[in-house]
Amino acid sequence: MVQPIVTFGDDALRAKARPVTEITPEIRQLVADMLESMQAARGVGLAAEQIGRQESVCVIDVPTDAEKEAYAAFNASIAMPLVMLNPEITAMQGKQRDEEGCLSFPEISVHLTRAVEVTVAYTDLEGTRRTLTARGLLARAIQHETDHLNGVLLVDRMSTLQRASMAGKLRRLRAQAGASD
Repeated sequence: MVQPIVTFGDDALRAKARPVTEITPEIRQLVADMLESMQAARGVGLAAEQIGRQESVCVIDVPTDAEKEAYAAFNASIAMPLVMLNPEITAMQGKQRDEEGCLSFPEISVHLTRAVEVTVAYTDLEGTRRTLTARGLLARAIQHETDHLNGVLLVDRMSTLQRASMAGKLRRLRAQAGASD
């Protein structure tokens, strides 16, 4: 079932995720709801906090044609959509600077520097602990979604100048969420 996406200003986005200790029918339904919600919103990633939940779960679905050719080849063996429970980034290499948006910050995107390659350890929906290494947009999405699970938001990664230039939009989002400045 498609769930509403929580936007900036909602306290749920600042909550740190709780580890998933057992893969229950509820967790499987949460994953299904997250995938539907992400697809309905035309996103490439979604963390549980973005639908008001606190489980350490994120889903990512990077279209092959959205990735630069060299990175698409590197990431080709990683099946999409990617479902990660309790993800932990264990290594980061290099730098990439590109435009980044977030479903919880509608109509806001900024250029951010992230690692070009990440290694992440996570549990899959079958309960198997896995490790994968990704590059490019997929690496960016993994970093973005694990940030969410740690209560770190897009606005926290913005420079002072970027936050100042987005101040009006950020204020409107906070007001819509019922938060005070």
